[in-house]
Amino acid sequence: MWPSKNAELARVANALQIHSANTRPLPGIANATALNTLATQIVASLRREEYYALVQKKQIDPIKADPNSSQFDAERAVAFHMQNANVEEAAWLIFLMTHFARPASSGWLRLRDVYGMLGHGIWDWNTVCANPTAMIGWLKLNWTQIRGKFGSHRKYESLRPNSNRNFEQVLHSYLAWIGAGGQAQFFANAVRATGNNPATIFDELYSGMDVTTFGRLAKFDYLSLIGRYGVAPIKAGSAYLPGATGPGRGTRLLFKGSTTASVSDKTLQSWLDELDNDLQVGMAVLEDSLCNWQKSPASFVHFKG
Repeated sequence: MWPSKNAELARVANALQIHSANTRPLPGIANATALNTLATQIVASLRREEYYALVQKKQIDPIKADPNSSQFDAERAVAFHMQNANVEEAAWLIFLMTHFARPASSGWLRLRDVYGMLGHGIWDWNTVCANPTAMIGWLKLNWTQIRGKFGSHRKYESLRPNSNRNFEQVLHSYLAWIGAGGQAQFFANAVRATGNNPATIFDELYSGMDVTTFGRLAKFDYLSLIGRYGVAPIKAGSAYLPGATGPGRGTRLLFKGSTTASVSDKTLQSWLDELDNDLQVGMAVLEDSLCNWQKSPASFVHFKG
């Protein structure tokens, strides 16, 4: 599928086979088709990680950070703000990206419409944290004009003001979690309080994140982006299987040959740790690729949204 990744695909497939033969059997990839499908999903996840790194290596045009431009690109907008030492705006946009998510059908259109005030300004961090009720009031008046959709990771969210999953609750809880000092201060405090282990800091933030409707997946997505962009020196050291549907099913399928096998999350995580000793891809990649693989273990499907 990606000729430049053939060597990496072969490395991953070989590492999976070696692990199955020498460390722990992997019945989920006992046949060559399932093995190739999982290896391809792992490579696809690695490519997504590489994408974020490549985006940040190039100088970003300011127009990419303007939600009122057709050239707006949320991933590059975050990189632009980081390149210009605007950590607050970068972190704020990561929060909005996580909340709205990105469906394959409409991309960042919904985020653009909200963040860019439907072409009449920008709900930037300084404006919103100074007066969050202004943004909420605007959204109540304009929510029916917002285009696009929520992404699959946030498919139960709603813009409807009286919904039990409306943005007002999410915003206020996020601001309360961050506190009056702002996002940069919040993450700096977390690092000072926790130490210099990226996985430990990630775990402390994950455990303490109290944002309405941000369940296991949203917290994982948000903190992973915070780490990828260098807002804070964090990286997932766990797949966070408790409460995980897709990654849990994928991990059970791989190690036990059934998505519903009775194995504790703690045991599964220890097996993933051992597996990554051979694969060397990281927990974020394993979490993502196993989730996608279990949806279609017999044939590769490229999930983009």
